[in-house]
Amino acid sequence: MELPQSIFLVFGATGRTGRHFVDIALEEGHRVKALVRSPGKVRRQHANLELVEGSVADDEHLDELLQGVDAVICMLGNAREQSKNLVNTAFFKKLIPAMRRQGVKRLLYQAGGFTRPYKRNLPLASRILKSVLLRPAGLLGQHRDNEAVIEYLVEEAQDIDWTVHRASITSDGPSKGTAQRHRTKFSLLTFEDCARYNYRLLSDDSAIHTYDLSRYGG
Repeated sequence: MELPQSIFLVFGATGRTGRHFVDIALEEGHRVKALVRSPGKVRRQHANLELVEGSVADDEHLDELLQGVDAVICMLGNAREQSKNLVNTAFFKKLIPAMRRQGVKRLLYQAGGFTRPYKRNLPLASRILKSVLLRPAGLLGQHRDNEAVIEYLVEEAQDIDWTVHRASITSDGPSKGTAQRHRTKFSLLTFEDCARYNYRLLSDDSAIHTYDLSRYGG
């Protein structure tokens, strides 16, 4: 199903997946409002792209940002900050009430592939890989934050049409195919393929209130 022309509010628009998502949304005829720290560093110019200077810490402007928006897309990650605090969780506890006030229902959040599903453990092999790969890199905090976001959405935001994509991403190389949703199996996606998958999720009503993985070939 194709998405009707919409206005997307994007957090993380300058990230490696975010840049592709913005390009795809604009190519498909949508309007994009992107919150960025340094608008002058964004090379992409388009009549339907609005850059708003700021960060997720500037939560007093959330209601203004959300006015007229059809969907919110969050592709946020800051390993250094998330190693110390549940940064995204704190942001979501302000974002969700603001979405309610502005009547915005659709939300997509990109988490990591090693993020645990709600109140479930990862398979043993994934737990081992998570410890071996992420602990030395200082990335465990990101997944703790992601897990806290999922818990908040499940327990406190059932009135919002949210979807969480637990994405595993490997490179910014050429497309490897079309990713599909899967509860237990995953592939290492390119950033562009991940962005295209995120875009398609926005029109997939069966994905609402899910936090699945993605893999090539279904």
